[in-house]
Amino acid sequence: AVVSFGLGKMSDLLLPTLSRKCDVDCIIRDTLDKVLVLRFGRSADPLCLHFDEILSKTSREVSKFATIALVDVDSEEIQVYIKYFDITLIPSTVFFFNAHHMKMDSGTADHTKWVGSFHSKQDLIDVVEAIFRGAMKGKLIVSCPLPPERIPRFQLLFKDV
Repeated sequence: AVVSFGLGKMSDLLLPTLSRKCDVDCIIRDTLDKVLVLRFGRSADPLCLHFDEILSKTSREVSKFATIALVDVDSEEIQVYIKYFDITLIPSTVFFFNAHHMKMDSGTADHTKWVGSFHSKQDLIDVVEAIFRGAMKGKLIVSCPLPPERIPRFQLLFKDV
């Protein structure tokens, strides 16, 4: 994959970057009848930059049914969310619908978040659409629409076991 470092700051202009707990609380509470896509990461991380480029290119196409925001994992105020969602790898993406945490079964051990980037803009659109359709039917967990080879795999490391 080609990582374009030149577009890192451009995505910051297109997508809101949240670094305060109250901003994250507000966007979760105030995003109604749309999927909220929260990307936890760092704007300087190469994989996050690549993913942010996909997110910014996708945001207009999904704007009728989704809102996308970036969350700065280095912000002190955000650590409560980092701990709550057990974010140890970046980028990690958490989904909400009407203030409810939406989960996705993608065949990994963790249904609470998407860890890693997406292979393409279309993969992201397919996942957000699946979450939106499931949420509209009252579901809090949906099945991942992507084939297994397009789902990032990470070895989970357990600390203090």
